[in-house]
Amino acid sequence: MSDTTPGKLLPTTVVGSYVQPDWLVDKENLRGRLPPRVRAHEIWKVPPDELAEAQDTATRAAIHDMEQAGIDIISDGEIRRESYSNRFATALGGIDLDNPGSALDRTGHSNPVPRIAGPIRRDRPVEVADVEFLVANTSRRTKITIPGPFTMTQQAQNDYYKTDEAAAMDYAAAVNEEIKALFAAGIDVVQLDEPYMQARPEKAGGYAIKAINRALEGVTGTTAVHLCFGYAHVVHERPSTGYSFLSELEACSADQISIEGAQSNLDPAILKSLPSKTIIWGVLNLGDPEIESAETVAARIRRGLQVLPPDRMVVAPDCGMKYMSRDVAFGKLRAMVAGADIVRKELMS
Repeated sequence: MSDTTPGKLLPTTVVGSYVQPDWLVDKENLRGRLPPRVRAHEIWKVPPDELAEAQDTATRAAIHDMEQAGIDIISDGEIRRESYSNRFATALGGIDLDNPGSALDRTGHSNPVPRIAGPIRRDRPVEVADVEFLVANTSRRTKITIPGPFTMTQQAQNDYYKTDEAAAMDYAAAVNEEIKALFAAGIDVVQLDEPYMQARPEKAGGYAIKAINRALEGVTGTTAVHLCFGYAHVVHERPSTGYSFLSELEACSADQISIEGAQSNLDPAILKSLPSKTIIWGVLNLGDPEIESAETVAARIRRGLQVLPPDRMVVAPDCGMKYMSRDVAFGKLRAMVAGADIVRKELMS
């Protein structure tokens, strides 16, 4: 039973990742590289036979932090992941793990990536146990993230399919099976992470919406799509012109769209192009280690409310908090909750 009201005005959530503790991962290794697309076992400090227990302990700590900060809809912090995408993308059939490929990342650098050597398929549950653990360790509403089919296609070397669109549609079918299993395991919200729609809008225009809709086909439960400019630790600049791929998401079947509003100082007028969607509105600048005041957060929320009715806004950080220090991340979440409280009281007065 949830201890938060589903109809609460301006509910708070997280985008996905939270800070992994120093005793669990090699932070220098993690920060000194681009987010891995293939497996990166070397980032873990704990021996393999003790890793699962250690990840459970760290996940409980992340859950506790989010609860203590007052977050309404929490995640597992993605503590068990080396990156937001590689855990799921490397667990699928059709991927040659022993002979990875290469592809350009969004910064223009070549990166080792999964190599598609056969038909993409979901052979087994990937994140279902994560959901079961999360649901068992909190009474709050819950959220889990999964990489989207378009982004996984862009982060792979396609040596099997005639077109990338064909690969994306099989990725979407695998994602669809996983999402249905995640809801069956008790999750409240499933979010597709699709940052490459922003990075490669021309390619996204060809088939990204089609792939997302296939991934969500027949799904019952609250769904979201997150797109961003990349982790602030990796991609420092946010274009003043805003998103290059956003209005197109009105045609997708997701209930919610998660975007960055703080670091980019995004003009909320762009949200008028998404009239049917609830917006997960980013109000924490993760490129700035300074913890915002509650009033700064409240001002950012009010800015979004210039366009959005309050019942169509969910309050969140800009992106994942993986690369931050724990004290800063926790402080920012507390400020976010306090800022949402200020505006909520104003709306109800």
